[in-house]
Amino acid sequence: MTQAYPLAWPQGWPRTGSLEIGRFKSGAQPISVYYACGRVIRELEHMGVAAGDIVISTNIPLRRDGTPRSDQAQPADRGAAVYWNVRGKAPKVMAIDLYSKVEQNIAALAATLEAMRAIERHGGAQILERAFTGFTALAAPEAFDPWAVLGLKPGADRGEIERKFRELAMRHHPDRGGAPEEFHRIQKAREKCLEATP
Repeated sequence: MTQAYPLAWPQGWPRTGSLEIGRFKSGAQPISVYYACGRVIRELEHMGVAAGDIVISTNIPLRRDGTPRSDQAQPADRGAAVYWNVRGKAPKVMAIDLYSKVEQNIAALAATLEAMRAIERHGGAQILERAFTGFTALAAPEAFDPWAVLGLKPGADRGEIERKFRELAMRHHPDRGGAPEEFHRIQKAREKCLEATP
């Protein structure tokens, strides 16, 4: 499963490095992260994608429902990506980091999805499918070995996994100056190792 936080940028996609001012609004009000995420989800649901098959990935911490929180400061990396699955088809992804605010990048994803739906309504479905076939040619993501991340041999018992996790978590926790990405990798490794341990 693709992670929602921190941002999972599609491997092989170039970054723009641009920070333009977005012009997306909700009526007369500036757009919020919550509103922009809702638009992305609605557009994908109109395309037949179940809400449970949608992951909006940013560097904004998540709410309990798994969507980014609106009440957070702008992160250094304001990019956004949306991953989704359509039953019986290859997974799809879109990402953008053009705008200076996360909510503007999410709104741009929603606007693009809306445009794609319009194309599909007017007979352009085959064109859309061809547009995404290039993703299958991208290199596979680097293999994630949870045992190596924790520095354990496969088959370690639950106690060893928890001890090693606590040791690494204390060292790499963001509150102690660690990188959020590394701390997330350690958490993910713990979950995967515990899943594989009876």
